[in-house]
Amino acid sequence: MSFINHITLLGNLCNDPEVRFTSGGTPVANFRLATNERGSVDDTTGKPREHTNFHNVVVWGKLAEVCGQYLKKGRRIILDGRIQYREYADKEGATKHVTEIVSRDVRFLDAPPTDSAN
Repeated sequence: MSFINHITLLGNLCNDPEVRFTSGGTPVANFRLATNERGSVDDTTGKPREHTNFHNVVVWGKLAEVCGQYLKKGRRIILDGRIQYREYADKEGATKHVTEIVSRDVRFLDAPPTDSAN
């Protein structure tokens, strides 16, 4: 039996991507993505409840470099990828758990911000 680990997210960048390189020279970009979710109607306001989720995103290879070059905080994107769970020990030796989205594809949905200095 096989299982599928696939996620598609549409949202806005919370920060500029941070691009680093592994010891082998492979580029990797990290950024956070905010997605909004609408729920049931709030009885007091009559408006739909809205909840924002924040996702840690990792992008590898040439796509990581492209993200670092063209994406900025606030840009709207859609991405496809997989959910990854990992753990590590912090400086004090405590185990930390991380959930992140490893993206295979990123599409830019809006124009890059214009340089207001012109």
